Amino acid sequence: MYQLFLFFMVSLFCFPIQGVSQEQEDSVIVVKGQVSDYYIPVKKKKFRTGQITGPDGKPLEGATVMFQYSPVHDNTDDNGMYRIQDGGGDTVMVVYYPKMEMAYVNIKGKSNPVNVQLSPEKIIAVKQVKAQPTQWFDLQNDHPKTFCNPMNISYNFEPYNNNVKDVGSFRSSADPMLVNYKGEYFLFSTNQAGFHFSKDLSHWEFVYSSFQRTPTDDDQCAPTAFVSGDTLFYTGSTYRGLPVWYSTDPKSGRFKRKIESVVLPFWDPCLFLDDDSRLYMYYGSSNEFPLKAVELNRSNFFPKSKIIDVTMLKPEEHGWERFGMNNDDSTTLAPFTEGSFMNKHNGKYYFQFGAPGTEFKVYADGVYVADHPLGPFMYQKHNPVSYKPGGFVQGAGHGGTFLDNFGNYWHVATCMLSLKYKFERRIGLYPAGFDEEGTMYVSTGYGDYPCLTPNQATDHRSGTFAGWMLLSYHKPVAVSTTDGEMIATNASDENMRTYWAAASGSSDEWLQMDLGDVKEVHALQVNYYEHKAFQHNKAMDIYHQYRILQSTDGTNWTLLVDKGDNDRDIPHDYVELLKPANTRYLRIENIHMPTGSFALSDFRVFGLSKGLLPTEVQKCKIIRSKNDSRNAQINWNASSNAYGYNIWYGVAPGKLYNCITVNGETSYNFRGMDKGTVYYFSIEALGEAGRSKMGKEIEVK
Repeated sequence: MYQLFLFFMVSLFCFPIQGVSQEQEDSVIVVKGQVSDYYIPVKKKKFRTGQITGPDGKPLEGATVMFQYSPVHDNTDDNGMYRIQDGGGDTVMVVYYPKMEMAYVNIKGKSNPVNVQLSPEKIIAVKQVKAQPTQWFDLQNDHPKTFCNPMNISYNFEPYNNNVKDVGSFRSSADPMLVNYKGEYFLFSTNQAGFHFSKDLSHWEFVYSSFQRTPTDDDQCAPTAFVSGDTLFYTGSTYRGLPVWYSTDPKSGRFKRKIESVVLPFWDPCLFLDDDSRLYMYYGSSNEFPLKAVELNRSNFFPKSKIIDVTMLKPEEHGWERFGMNNDDSTTLAPFTEGSFMNKHNGKYYFQFGAPGTEFKVYADGVYVADHPLGPFMYQKHNPVSYKPGGFVQGAGHGGTFLDNFGNYWHVATCMLSLKYKFERRIGLYPAGFDEEGTMYVSTGYGDYPCLTPNQATDHRSGTFAGWMLLSYHKPVAVSTTDGEMIATNASDENMRTYWAAASGSSDEWLQMDLGDVKEVHALQVNYYEHKAFQHNKAMDIYHQYRILQSTDGTNWTLLVDKGDNDRDIPHDYVELLKPANTRYLRIENIHMPTGSFALSDFRVFGLSKGLLPTEVQKCKIIRSKNDSRNAQINWNASSNAYGYNIWYGVAPGKLYNCITVNGETSYNFRGMDKGTVYYFSIEALGEAGRSKMGKEIEVK
């Protein structure tokens, strides 16, 4: 009724805006309302005309003709003729008639008449079919004993801001903080409109708990949390002042305010509650200023001690702290340090920090050690502690370290993606710990392969690798369709920064992989990517559905995994099979995409093949630069039956804690060493049947 009244008012009281003539084709009129004026654009009337016919070519009387996003319509006369007003904004005309297929006609650039012949209606029954359990997988009884990075959580879509307008919609999260609260694991990270929790570090549930202030801003950037008794405290990064929230029931999503506004510049904060109940904060993110530390008053979070400078980067000494994708950019910017975090172990304080830039594969966490929470701090000889510049998942910086329910340490960290935008990121989880000498380490070797979830106390120096090798690297791939340069081979190149995209997101899109021979498949990982997606910010109706079939001959197919009624957002879905499947061909069929086209950065397959193990790596040469001892060139001979290699290194014999994965190459340009430090290296070969023996340990002075 209101619209009809407004139309009536327009016809009675049309006033051209000053400088706009009513004779112009495009004009604006003003309607004087009771409260405000209404400015209404008016265009010269144009009409679309034509004839609608049936499958037999005969005119259809009473067919409806309309525009897709317009309220106007017309019904055809007994000669099938129509005449409909064209507002000029719509490019799609819609025609429908009982028992006929609805027609969508692109009229952009077309002149009159626009004639349309309708086709008979195709009756397609759409049913929500319950996922069918198989002997290998049951969606209703899925209790995996392993997980695989990147973490399979509902990464939020970036708000509609300047980060996405040029490149399109994408997901991201970073700067993770994970706390053990009442025996469950709570994961807080950047821009999620809430947080995730898990009972086993494998399955994650999302709790909506947004603190967003404006539509185009991040929600909570680089948040921090700590537990005191039965209370969980939480806040985010700010230069403008944010509350500190708390809850004794965080799964409800409701938090109260402990204080209304912090007084310090909480950027990349870490709130650390010592075992003597004193509270400290570590913070800062800059390539100009040092990271800082201060003791806080627990009642109002005001500073209680003087603020101290903890550390600045020293890229002239520490090669891994240099800017650039491979620590190779000394001209663009000075490196950034950020992401403070604190742990206490055996009376020592381990201050962790991220460097040199979140958009690089060498993004890592280092550590300084002290006897007091405010220092003085000493640089640990083994650095960085969290480092992953190679493999499918790259980057392991700005993270945090926590204890699981069995007394094991884990490190959660930011992974680089940076395809559409430099701050497009994911999250990884890696086993960590402290050796007998108090050296902190994070084991990222096999960090993007299936790893065991914790169920007992474990020596994390040997990692938690499940033993299943990669079977999908550079395997032939066939697809239903391809959109532009997003070709099929991108789905098996073990590179998260490339992807295959189908022409649509419809249920007839598929991808098929040939493993080359019958292999023993134990697990799969479906890594979706956002191609022509239109989602922004958090929505609770996002989910993926698919099914995977298997075949030994490429002709006869058996259902392997059915997620046809899945209602979860699973952007990096990891499937552990109940028992191994002996198969050669795998085919993933799309059922539902939450937004955009069906697109995969990689369809990864894990298991074992019959055959020989890779041969031990021979003739490894490590040439440390005489001009710059931060750099070394590493070369070795190719091993038989190998698709990749792990370069292990450390600063003491037998303590090779860091790992660099190299696929398809026999050399690596390593620029992450510290001046004045002796290193030890060893290389192992990776093959589909397993791993080779570790190569001879080499001392590099």
